[in-house]
Amino acid sequence: MNFLEARRIVDGFAGGPPLAVLLGMSGTGEPLELYLRAAAASRGYDARMRLLPFNTLQQALLQPPASTEREVFLLLPWDLAPELDWRSGVPSERLDHAATVARADAILARLRDRRGAALLYLPAPIPPAFADRPTLGAIAGLLQSRAVEAGARLLAPEDFSLGSYFASGLPVAGRSLGSVAATVIELACTPAREPAKLLVTDLDNTLWRGVIAEDGPTGIEWGAEGAGYRHFVYQTLLRRLRGEGVLLAAVSRNSPEVALAPLKSGRMALQEDDFVTVVASYHAKSAQIRELARQLNLGLDAVVFVDDNPVELQEVSQELPTVHCLQFPHQDDGLPDLLATLATRFARSQLTAEDRDRTELYRRRLESMVPQTDDGADLHAFLRDLGMRLVLHDRSSGDRARAVQLINKTNQFNLNGRRLGDDEVQAILDGGGRLFTASLEDRTGSHGEILACLITAQRTVVAFVLSCRVFQRRVEQAFCVWLAEQPNPPVGYAFATTERNEPFRLFLRHTSFGPAEDGMVAWDAAGFASAHATDLDLFDVVEPVQT
Repeated sequence: MNFLEARRIVDGFAGGPPLAVLLGMSGTGEPLELYLRAAAASRGYDARMRLLPFNTLQQALLQPPASTEREVFLLLPWDLAPELDWRSGVPSERLDHAATVARADAILARLRDRRGAALLYLPAPIPPAFADRPTLGAIAGLLQSRAVEAGARLLAPEDFSLGSYFASGLPVAGRSLGSVAATVIELACTPAREPAKLLVTDLDNTLWRGVIAEDGPTGIEWGAEGAGYRHFVYQTLLRRLRGEGVLLAAVSRNSPEVALAPLKSGRMALQEDDFVTVVASYHAKSAQIRELARQLNLGLDAVVFVDDNPVELQEVSQELPTVHCLQFPHQDDGLPDLLATLATRFARSQLTAEDRDRTELYRRRLESMVPQTDDGADLHAFLRDLGMRLVLHDRSSGDRARAVQLINKTNQFNLNGRRLGDDEVQAILDGGGRLFTASLEDRTGSHGEILACLITAQRTVVAFVLSCRVFQRRVEQAFCVWLAEQPNPPVGYAFATTERNEPFRLFLRHTSFGPAEDGMVAWDAAGFASAHATDLDLFDVVEPVQT
């Protein structure tokens, strides 16, 4: 929006409800006023702007806020460290790093105390006030991160103009007046949000790297080295938040004893006692989060959920739209954004002794909580948009190393927990049996070979496993529909209960199976195919070829 467009919008505005806004910033804000009124008019509001006089932001922070105005503070580095103001020149003596940061923290604390205020941060360059260039860069980065932790939204560096600031006291570049004004009005129109209170985290590939049920306690990584480093850093932030009164809970598709083992080990940054509860089950995570919020007497808008799996995030987001869902990054470079978002969402202006004791208080309240068995959201529309490609392989001859590995490693979606050596698999195949596997790809990438199914000549499934990496994607249903439509489909499954294969028992609850009891479970293949035809439609299926 340029000057002429802003003038046209303001002149043509027929009026609307008033929007009272105080804009506080270093420098003069008058040139922004027209653009602010135009941005408000575009949203149907009649802006009633109050701009702080030049260089009075610090004094304004000492006064109580006006109850009728929405405050928006546009901060620059020298609002947090006044000695860095270009208009004052370079300081006569080099500044002390620690003292500068301490002053910035004190100013941000006053801003946090102004409940309902919205913050913007303009990352302008700072003068050479420190001993060397690396320190200068470190201070600039630290001031920016402190502002973000306090809840500030970042503007672009190019939105600052030193020439304009020198000439008129306006720090915003002329080309950015329209976009900055639009952001100010957007924040002014957005209701103030209370800090979140409950952080619900996944465990596998989130709190640690790896899948505890398959990799075991010694196979997961969570330390300050190697592939577990980002998980270690994530844990340290959660540990800090816990100390600041944030409630931590974990929700995992695991059995309780398996999920809790790493947290009971005493070796990680987080321990079991840091969580108000750890809910381990194979039911919908949305149901567990809803029950957590109910028992803790919290609104769902006070809950943040972190998971690495986009399907789990979609299920919770679809079923509980006011829960703030965040994806744990698959690469280290995505970690800073996640941590900054969490620090901002849970930022508090004050801490009390009660805040620090809150976890233990609520742990007692949740001692009797049991996992919920409610169904989750219908994800068919989301899964269809994933662009899933299911590639089927006939491993009855040729290379079957991955299939045998899956059969002997997978614990959760496992028909019977039976471990089969390659020679045993070969004997079944020599007797006329069949071995199929499946690979999965989607728009998030390749998941590799994730399913194995071994069928005897007597049409009995004696091994059927699926990697938990692809839970919730309906792969098992789609594969069984395909299998049911093949000549001479299986007539039964050799099921056995294990300590960890609850997901498979749940799979057998479909009416096309006989009772899910140990032994031979009969299967009505045609009935299953009819009931789950839409699951097969979720995939681009590539028919198997022998390899």
